[in-house]
Amino acid sequence: MTASVVLWTASLCKPDPGYGGWAHVRRNADGTLAGAAGGERRVGGARMALTGVIEALAALPGLPADTAVTLHVADPVLAAELVASDGAYAMAEPEAWTAARKLLAARPLLTLSPLPVTAPAAGFLKAWADFGLDTAKTRGTFKAAIPRPNLLKFPG
Repeated sequence: MTASVVLWTASLCKPDPGYGGWAHVRRNADGTLAGAAGGERRVGGARMALTGVIEALAALPGLPADTAVTLHVADPVLAAELVASDGAYAMAEPEAWTAARKLLAARPLLTLSPLPVTAPAAGFLKAWADFGLDTAKTRGTFKAAIPRPNLLKFPG
């Protein structure tokens, strides 16, 4: 094992279906932080939760396969389904589910962990997911990096 990376992801949808947002933060092996947030219109909560996971894992290009990755997911049902079986998320969003499962399979040293709603990291991510949702209302599909000064406030 060469290194360790930690990912956190959260999403929301108001109403469900309606406007949705997602966010993720990555702590690299050297301690540096990176992250992104985004949103869409006319989308369901399952799609946003899966998009958050997909975007977080897709942000690891070039990372050696033997790098240990811990993924904290704010949606506990999704976290359980990603390790157990094809459940409600697979039925609701089959294409996004397949994409998420493919990215998970590419990481042999991956640990999935639920992120408690009361955790400070969850609050930070939910605020950015809400930003993605609000921006999608006025601009449509949206994705942008979380600015470095804001990442420095990440409590994870």
